[in-house]
Amino acid sequence: MAAPVLYVCVRPQQGAAEAEYESFRQAMRLEPSELDRLDLVHEPLPPDAAERWRGFVVGGSPFNVSDPESTKTDAQRRLEADLERIAGWAAAGGDEGVSAFFTCYGIGIVTRMLGGEVSRAFPEDTGPTVVNLTADGRRDPLFGDLAHRFTALTAHKEGTGRLPEGAVLLATNIGCPVQAYRVGDRLWATQFHPEPTTHAFTERMAVYRDDGYFAADDYDVIASRVLAASVTEPGRALRAFARRFAPAAPVS
Repeated sequence: MAAPVLYVCVRPQQGAAEAEYESFRQAMRLEPSELDRLDLVHEPLPPDAAERWRGFVVGGSPFNVSDPESTKTDAQRRLEADLERIAGWAAAGGDEGVSAFFTCYGIGIVTRMLGGEVSRAFPEDTGPTVVNLTADGRRDPLFGDLAHRFTALTAHKEGTGRLPEGAVLLATNIGCPVQAYRVGDRLWATQFHPEPTTHAFTERMAVYRDDGYFAADDYDVIASRVLAASVTEPGRALRAFARRFAPAAPVS
């Protein structure tokens, strides 16, 4: 029997992918048997995925939605199409439908698919940032119990310039006004990374040290700032997702 939730990996770097899976699993407080994994970089989404899994969590990636199509690999174009399938299922809603939580790169997939705008105008430096819940965020089933103002971890080159029609803005800040939103009652997307501890995030930074997110020589300074941050709140949204869509999981 399949686990109720599937972690969808869109990272080509195997070490970072393995660590991200563990970050999601630990943040959601799931056992390995309760969180399946799929490496979407190397294998396509199964045709029966919507029947096999009740929920999907989508990790980050060095890919960018706004990259020119001519520069994208066949693998990137295929995985973006598969992610759109997941987003479409979740956006359709319904009592028996699929639920999904997209993060970082994934928010761009959802935004583009649903007719919003993905822009290079809202990058954020690697490290901690302060996020504020909106009034709708304070009433949201996943975000409503979080502190109204909290610290999260970011590292991205693009952001949402215009929300998709019907999307509900849940969290914001000055540097990147769209930090989280919900579509219907089964689809969430965050620009920030809700899953890693500060230590796991610095290990991920080391993998992407030369990928243009920050100056490589600044690694130690940025890592110190990350390790000094308190990021207790973002993972609580993931635990709420697990409670809501994987009720058998011990997520108290």
